[in-house]
Amino acid sequence: MVELKTAESIEAMRAAGRIVAQALTACREAAAVGVSLLDLDEVAHDVLRKAGASSPFLGYRPHFAPTPFPGVICASVNDAIVHGIPDGYRLRDGDLVSIDCGAELAGWVGDSAISFTVGTPRPADLRLIETAERALAAGIAAAVPGNRIGDIAHAVGTICRKEGYGIPEDFGGHGIGRSMHEDPGVPNEGRPGRGMVLRPGMALAIEPMVVAGGGDGYYPAPDGWTLRSNDGSRAAHAEHSIAITEDGPRILTAL
Repeated sequence: MVELKTAESIEAMRAAGRIVAQALTACREAAAVGVSLLDLDEVAHDVLRKAGASSPFLGYRPHFAPTPFPGVICASVNDAIVHGIPDGYRLRDGDLVSIDCGAELAGWVGDSAISFTVGTPRPADLRLIETAERALAAGIAAAVPGNRIGDIAHAVGTICRKEGYGIPEDFGGHGIGRSMHEDPGVPNEGRPGRGMVLRPGMALAIEPMVVAGGGDGYYPAPDGWTLRSNDGSRAAHAEHSIAITEDGPRILTAL
């Protein structure tokens, strides 16, 4: 069931989303050669604590997970697409890093993700990240009343496929609000004019994931959480939580 949010609820989600944006900005600023993923997790955790927010990631355990998630961020490096566990890995020159973070404040949730490079960037990585961000912007632009979920999916997928990138199967965005994952699902590829009609008050997390090698397949790492590209090529992830309003999409997870 899809819950339509009131204007007051959307404002509450905006407050949670702003904290997420602050945590992601702090992680990006702290990321450098030699910094560990655990260090970045603590950076984000500190932002949440100071804001009086909690993490919807920490302790989360969906049906596929062997253990509860141990961090407040997902930290995915290079060929890791999503759900990377923040561990003792120390960042190296040229790494491509995707950080996904959530915050819960006063019963409402925000969820967002960014990708960036550490040290000397590879041009191919910058193109990959730019495509993910451009696909996210296109998906958000399609999130207007009267459109359908398929219009968002088509906007995202068209940009990713045009660049020759893969789109991981079975993973995409989702509704968001009182919990991190709500109805409806928001695929990263689809046909326009199909699916649920978008209505004011809907809140969605739109999150393109792109794989440089062009393949859509992935496999779970031994930790049971991290998903890695089948061909070992690098991946990027971009995400915002948005609200659909009569005036167009409103980004809830910007600074």
